Amino acid sequence: MAKKIVNPLLEPLAVFYARVKRVLPKAEQVDGEAIPQPHRRLLAHKGDMTPTLEAFHGKTIHLKVIECNKDCHRYERQVVLLLDGSERPVEFGAIRIHLENFPEAAREAIVEGHRPLGTILARRKIAHHSRPSAYFRIQPDDFIRSALGLSGHQVLYGRRNTLTNGEGRVLAEIVEILPPEREA
Repeated sequence: MAKKIVNPLLEPLAVFYARVKRVLPKAEQVDGEAIPQPHRRLLAHKGDMTPTLEAFHGKTIHLKVIECNKDCHRYERQVVLLLDGSERPVEFGAIRIHLENFPEAAREAIVEGHRPLGTILARRKIAHHSRPSAYFRIQPDDFIRSALGLSGHQVLYGRRNTLTNGEGRVLAEIVEILPPEREA
């Protein structure tokens, strides 16, 4: 029997929450234009998040895998993207990667879990399209606040995105949530 996804807006994050019987945080779909800056320019585009965040912050990014699950065809993980050097969290996310749609060398780099998928796609010159399907605001729970190193009760913004290859095959389904931007 297929698992029932309570909130498709937060899929694949919802899968991780369901596995540990954690209640999904409240999220509401919003129009991309309703997202305040600088989050709008970081989220409301058809590019990859990794290069967008690297350009915005002026540093490269690596990832910290919080949890992962792998079978022969797909690899799911919850991650935090961190700035190289400062280790500052710049994104919390959940991703389902369809490994069968990648060359073998890329699959190995993905499963190693050191670099974000966007970095691997760029370095290996894998042609793909980014297709954001929804933007949202979310009341983060303690789990997300902890992953992003936050305290208090902020409203965060994110997006649900799908990456496809040139043949239209799905490479990855992603939920990307940004922390509040700190003052410089």
